[in-house]
Amino acid sequence: MFKNAADEDGNHYSAGHLREVPWVAIPPVVTAIRVLERIVPDGGLLFDAAAHAFQNIPVASAASIGQAGLRGRIEAFAAWVSGLARRLGRDQEVVPDDPYGAIGLARFRRTLAWHIARRPGGLVALAIQYGHMRTAMSAGYAARGRDGIHELLDVETARATADTLTTLHEDLTHGVGISGPAARRAIHAAAQAPAFAGAIRTHRQARDILGNPALSVYDNPRSLLMCVYNRDRALCHRLEATDAPRLDRCQPSCANIARTDHHAAGLLAHAEALEKQSVSEALPGPLAERLARRAGQLRELAHHHEHDRIHPQEPMS
Repeated sequence: MFKNAADEDGNHYSAGHLREVPWVAIPPVVTAIRVLERIVPDGGLLFDAAAHAFQNIPVASAASIGQAGLRGRIEAFAAWVSGLARRLGRDQEVVPDDPYGAIGLARFRRTLAWHIARRPGGLVALAIQYGHMRTAMSAGYAARGRDGIHELLDVETARATADTLTTLHEDLTHGVGISGPAARRAIHAAAQAPAFAGAIRTHRQARDILGNPALSVYDNPRSLLMCVYNRDRALCHRLEATDAPRLDRCQPSCANIARTDHHAAGLLAHAEALEKQSVSEALPGPLAERLARRAGQLRELAHHHEHDRIHPQEPMS
């Protein structure tokens, strides 16, 4: 559903409007939605106020559960997780007591934004989910809220970008090499990291960083590379007008690619794992050949990195 849908005259549809293209979601989210669909009455909202108030009302209401109810659910969920973890002897998964009090909706949304922007593949999932990890969120979904999650996502995405540049800055300072057509642009971006490290606290500061094309550096651990994004050189979306990369569509020949020694080490480790799989007698011949060929390609990329790697010409400060 689009929450900000409007008719041809510009009138707002309070009930939303069905999307032409469905959202992409991971299996646990799909399972949760299916469970909610079975809990609520036919035609009811997923978070139907009557159904989730445990009043056993078989008729769908016209409203969703309120903020007080949601806060209670969040606290109850945290308590349930901790209780289950203790019963299973998995104390490391217990939700710790928070010295600042109850989690609440605002802090829960902040946690959600952190995980979207910081967890491995989080920015990739966000780019797929919303098409554009910043513009679509800011101008579309949740834009009607005074402090919508779009602002939190901007802040956390900017902080993730700052952390990526800070890590790159420290690596280059300690002699880590970098290669690729975008290597020098990555070095230039990393040199600016100390200027904003730890200084991103407001949405305006986040927008300043996200709006600076010289700082558009995204680590892509799944593809074992770094995207130093330049829209005019990007191969991930030739026909799309967007200011964000499609990290799920990285192309080996893209001019925005850079790799550090860490990425090269990952290439070799992955190649070794594929080679071990390819010699298994239980593996069909065509699949074994494909794995061996892929391992060779990864080793070749690592070899090119070793041959072409460079370092900053001057100490980074």
